[in-house]
Amino acid sequence: MNAILQVNNLSVQFRTGDGVVDAVNGINFSLSKGQTLGIVGESGSGKSQSVLAMMGLLAQNGTAHGRVLFHGHDLLAMNTALLNQIRGDRIAMIFQDPMTSLNPYLKVERQMTEVLQFHKGMDRKAARAQALRMLDAVKIPDAARRLDHYPHEFSGGMRQRVMIAMALLCEPELLIADEPTTALDVTVQAQILALLRELQRDTGTAIIMITHDLGVVAGLCDEVMVMYGGLVMEHANTDDLFAKPTHPYTRGLLAAIPRLKSNETDRLVAIPGTPPQASRQLKACPFAPRCSWASDRCLEEVPVISPVPGRGVQRACHHPLDAMEAAHA
Repeated sequence: MNAILQVNNLSVQFRTGDGVVDAVNGINFSLSKGQTLGIVGESGSGKSQSVLAMMGLLAQNGTAHGRVLFHGHDLLAMNTALLNQIRGDRIAMIFQDPMTSLNPYLKVERQMTEVLQFHKGMDRKAARAQALRMLDAVKIPDAARRLDHYPHEFSGGMRQRVMIAMALLCEPELLIADEPTTALDVTVQAQILALLRELQRDTGTAIIMITHDLGVVAGLCDEVMVMYGGLVMEHANTDDLFAKPTHPYTRGLLAAIPRLKSNETDRLVAIPGTPPQASRQLKACPFAPRCSWASDRCLEEVPVISPVPGRGVQRACHHPLDAMEAAHA
C-alpha cells in the first residue's frame, strides 16, 4: 500500500539561552490510507514537537530537519501559503489544549464556518449547517444554540469536542490527534473514538494518535511508536507490542497499567527515576539512568533503532533481546 505520509530522519532543535537543544532525534515512519499510528511516551519525549514540526507550527526558536513527504511533497520545504492550503483541509490537527487553540473573541459558529468557507468554498448558510451536523456528531447537547456561544461558555470537555469537530469538518486525508480525549469522561471518550473509526471507515483517513492512554492505543491503533528522550525506542504492530514488548521502556509502560484484578495491597508498578531534561546533544541512551538492564555501553553510545530479525519489530536498545526475554520467561 502506497504511503500518503513518509517521515525521513526528522529532527527538531530549539535555540535557547543555554545553547541548541535537541528535542527530536531522527525519527522515521510511514503512514498509509486508513492506517492509524499511535505515538506514546512520557511528557517531554518529543511526541508533540514531532507533529508540530510536520505541520510547520514550531515555536519561533525551533527548527526542523529531514523530510516529511505528504503525497511526495515535502512539507518542511513548503512556504506558508502552500501549507495553509493543506492545513485544515487535507491535513487537520486536534490540539492538546482547546482553550488556547480556540479564539476567545469569536463565536464557535464563526470559527467552524470559516474553515469550510476557506477550504470548500461554501456559503455561510451551508457552512453553518455542516458545522451543526458535526457538533451533533461529537455529542454537543443543544448544538444549534451552542453554535452561537463563545469558547469560555463551554466546559473543558465540550471545548475539546468542538476542536475535534473542527478538525473533522473537511474530512481530512490525515488527522493528527494530540491527546484528543484527555479532558473527556470515559463515555464521551468511547463515543469520540467510535466517531474516528467511522470517519476512517467511510473516508480512509489516516490518523496519528498521540496519547498517554495505552487503552486508546489498543482500541484504535494499527501500529505503535514508543518515544523517550526524543528517540524512538520501539516501533511495532499494536498486537505484537502488547503481547511481546522488546524494549525495557515499553515493558515499564505496560507494567505500570493498573489491573482490575489487583488486590488492595498490591502496589502500583512505576518506572524508577524521572524523565530526562532536554539535551543539548544526545550522547547516550536517554533511558539508561532508569533502566535495570543498562550497561557501560548504554551510558556511552546512542542506540540506533533497527529491525528485530523475524519479528516485524524495530527497537533501539543495546541489550540483547534474547537475554531479556529469557530473564522474563
